[in-house]
Amino acid sequence: MPIRAAQTRSLPIRTLLPLLLLGLAWAQELVDQLMFGGGWNLAMGPGQPWWTLFTAPFSHGGFSHLIANSLIFLPLSYLVLSKGLRDYLAVWIGVILMEVPIWLFWPRGSHGMSGVIYGLMGFLIVIGFLERRVISIGLTILGIALYGGYLPSLLPWNTPAGVSWVGHACGFIGGVIAAGAIFREPNLESNP
Repeated sequence: MPIRAAQTRSLPIRTLLPLLLLGLAWAQELVDQLMFGGGWNLAMGPGQPWWTLFTAPFSHGGFSHLIANSLIFLPLSYLVLSKGLRDYLAVWIGVILMEVPIWLFWPRGSHGMSGVIYGLMGFLIVIGFLERRVISIGLTILGIALYGGYLPSLLPWNTPAGVSWVGHACGFIGGVIAAGAIFREPNLESNP
């Protein structure tokens, strides 16, 4: 199948997937606020069930937390998806894998889409340096220009109290790992 036909066929998925994922976060927050008064957090951390690795990105500490993450999550998602669905899924897998040390060892629970957001940023920043193709370099430049100002919050002394800098850092590392994995794998879409 030609590359263009495969990309056209996956366009509805690439368009709807970030909206569906963000919709899950909004649904969780609505249920949390309306039924549990803000007390139903699905944070990951020591003593929490393993499945919180998958629920933590969709759980937020209120609507202001969710709105802030939503405004950044969608554009970054579409920037990564402009490269491909496989790239986007690789970032999510990398971020979830990097959540495991937080879940096992970090003393406080962590939740929110920030880890995924930093994973998307890490992917965008690194992929241009690895692939050295015009679209990848363009995505790197665009990612840094639009969201590079958030990078200092990867450091503990630049993060406000109550914000999981380690979640940001592990998410970023997950995105970098995803970029490395995508770079090393042959492009399956280009094979006939």
